[in-house]
This record gives sequence, C-alpha cells and structure tokens, in this order.
Amino acid sequence: MSTSRGYVPSAADRDWIESTAEPIHPALAAIEAAAGPEGIPILDRESGRVLTVMVAGRRRIVEVGTAYGYSTLWMALGAAPDSTIVTIDPDRARTGLARGWWSQAGIADERIAVVNRPALEAFAAGESEPALTGPFDFAFIDALKEEYAAYLEAIVPRLLPGAIVVADNVLWSGGVSGDKPARGGGSTEALRAFDEAVLHDTRFNATILPVGDGLLVASYLG
Repeated sequence: MSTSRGYVPSAADRDWIESTAEPIHPALAAIEAAAGPEGIPILDRESGRVLTVMVAGRRRIVEVGTAYGYSTLWMALGAAPDSTIVTIDPDRARTGLARGWWSQAGIADERIAVVNRPALEAFAAGESEPALTGPFDFAFIDALKEEYAAYLEAIVPRLLPGAIVVADNVLWSGGVSGDKPARGGGSTEALRAFDEAVLHDTRFNATILPVGDGLLVASYLG
C-alpha cells in the first residue's frame, strides 16, 4: 500500500471519471438545471454517484434535507425497487417540485414520503410522524450545518445495527481543515466539531471521503 501523499486527483481526473461513467438520468439533469439559476444547494454530482452505490441493498432510508430532491433521487435510483425513503424539509414549494422530478424518473409516489417540518421538530414529534419511527438502515444528512450533531442523535435510536450514516459538506470547501478561510457564521466550527465527534464515536466506524464537499460515512455498530 502506498503511503505517498504526492498525488491528489486533479480536475482532469474527475472530468475523465465523469466522461467515462454512465450518463445521469434526465430527471437528475433537470434538477441540476433548475437548481443552479435559483441558487438551490444540491449535492455534488460525484457525491451523488457515490451515494447511489452506497444505498444498494438498503430498504429503509431517512434523509434530512430535501431541497429539490436531487440526493433523494440518486438514492431512489440506486436502492432496491421495494425500498422506501422518508425525507424531511419544511419548504413545501421545493418538495412539491421535487415530487415532479421523482415522477419523471419513474419513482412511484409511495416509495418516497415527505415530512414538511423542521427536522428536529419532526423527530421530536414521536408517533404523530409515524414515517420517522424507523427502523432505518441508511441515513443521509444534508441540512442546517449547525444542527448536524442533533440530527445524528435523533437518528441513532432509529437505526438498525449495520446501518450506514452519510453526511454531506463535512469539509466545507476547505474551511473545516483550515486550508481555506472559514465562512461566516458558525457552520465551519459546527462541522469541525461534528466530524471530530463522529470519527471518535465508539458507536460507529467512520471515515471522511474527500468527494465533492466531503462525505462523512459511518457504519452503526448497534
């Protein structure tokens, strides 16, 4: 195994990977086209490709942060045909648009349940949000960065042993490591604390993939 740190994948490498991979579904391309002009934050495409591989064989998925449903669709396309996803986002206008793109991709309405509430409020609602009772074998977090740690603690009691938890933006464009200036607000510090906590949490085996804006991947030991 090489221990050299002299090679870092370049933009050319990433462009080659993308050019060699299967073209994305037209519905995913439609979401990308709609999100850009509106400034709607969505997952990096390369992270989406990783996400769709990781959900293979998973049956019950929970997502915190829907936006236009881009990451939701990557997961729906990669997971088992009988899998279900519950995704949480308070913005009904955005999730309404997302439902149209999911339909365009041939995803049955009953496979994806949308909870239109702030995530922590939804998790705290108990039996009044039955879709969130679990158990889940995959969780994806991509919402308010300052709340990542609280989302995780709300999700853990709902996880099956062996479940996978993935969180996006955990490198925060170089701000978390200090390679780039931190953005304003408390997001950088919150993400750094979240990363450090999960990487040392004995409930998980965890690592960070330097893909997109950083994907934290953790397997729940139960």
